[in-house]
Amino acid sequence: MYEQIINVDSTDQAVSLFGSFDENIRLIEKEFSVDILNRGGALKVCGDEEQVSKAVKAIEGLIMLLNKGEALNEQNVRYCISLVNDGNCDKLSSIASDCICITTSGKPIKPKTLGQKKYIDKISNNTIVFGVGPAGTGKTYLAVAMAVKAFRAKEVNRIILTRPAVEAGEKLGFLPGDLQQKVDPYLRPLYDALFDMLGADNFQKYQEKGSIEVAPLAYMRGRTLDDSFIILDEAQNTTPEQMKMFLTRLGFNSKIVVTGDVTQIDLPDGKKSGLKEAVKILKGVEDIETVRFSEKDVVRHRLVQDIIKAYERNEKK
Repeated sequence: MYEQIINVDSTDQAVSLFGSFDENIRLIEKEFSVDILNRGGALKVCGDEEQVSKAVKAIEGLIMLLNKGEALNEQNVRYCISLVNDGNCDKLSSIASDCICITTSGKPIKPKTLGQKKYIDKISNNTIVFGVGPAGTGKTYLAVAMAVKAFRAKEVNRIILTRPAVEAGEKLGFLPGDLQQKVDPYLRPLYDALFDMLGADNFQKYQEKGSIEVAPLAYMRGRTLDDSFIILDEAQNTTPEQMKMFLTRLGFNSKIVVTGDVTQIDLPDGKKSGLKEAVKILKGVEDIETVRFSEKDVVRHRLVQDIIKAYERNEKK
């Protein structure tokens, strides 16, 4: 039986480290098959030598997050464990310090995974970025956060958010109201993200001034978008023609972020996805980057990761 001691700075840090009902420490114990005991300001980790070493790295990573002001939850504890298993625990510090912007409730928006960190870095340093990956990886939310950051810093004059109005098994024609009212439900995730970061009143004010525009993709045709941060969401549901139309709207001093999940295409059978085609055609073009997310970047409920893995296994069969 091998054991190792880790010193904890304070009682408060120990309480945060253990979590409610010791849930954080229990996750580490279960993952690495070790026992962790609190011994008056120090943690004793006992078990197989290799597993104890991994558990200690995970605990030290969590302590580093606490020292940087991060609150621990099941998601970042599990992510820290996955980094240790992949041999990347030294990279944890790179995602703990970046704050993109603050929500109206005072919550800082930060990347929570290495994939998310890479994503915001690519957005900062390139004119066009494709964010491709499964649901729950923060593709849209982080893109909106970067847009709000650029808007507040007066780097752009407008934020333009758009989505293709493609039915996911439902028909738009049966919905009540005019075209805008019919497509509003498709744009709701974009509204929600902006409300979160700007507040409903500020959003309304900026929208009335034309500084923020949320519209279906069809409204982009024939326009040139200068001094704008433009986000195309759910881009897997564009046709190649729509994608080309959209990308050629790019004007001077503008950025484009295109997000989508190529495993959730709602186009009619036989129609190609504009997102899949654009990523392939534009590979290697300077100032255009693609960031691919995996299930490890999912920041929703743990079961979302498991669902994505299960579907991937089924597709391989």
